[in-house]
Amino acid sequence: MKKIMLVAALATVAACSQPAPAPEPEATAEATEAAPTTLAADGKASYGMFKVTLADGTVITEDVKPDGTYVTTWPDGKTETGKWEQKSPAQYCTTKDEEGAAQKCYEEMVDDKGVYTSKDPDTGDVATVERVETTAG
Repeated sequence: MKKIMLVAALATVAACSQPAPAPEPEATAEATEAAPTTLAADGKASYGMFKVTLADGTVITEDVKPDGTYVTTWPDGKTETGKWEQKSPAQYCTTKDEEGAAQKCYEEMVDDKGVYTSKDPDTGDVATVERVETTAG
């Protein structure tokens, strides 16, 4: 009888015990990098491919990568690389990969007509920004 009571007591305790919660899977570095902390002026992720038309009509391509780097390609094929930071939807900053380069922050907005613009803090020139939608293929 004592054995039955002991087994019953252990069974009751085991039934009432909550199992330890399963550990949450750790986020991969890629998933962490891909999650924007701040959105761009257009309300989408800060990173992506962008066509930028400068005030003088020059069209450049900006590949803003989730890892915090960017590559700008000029019409003649020359490239500029660096790091980017989206401080707020209205402030996009870059630092060129050059010794002694200082961070430069552009004022960005989408106007009431839906035009996405970026203002150069040094010259005041306004560029038009278009997000280039890519398709996997």
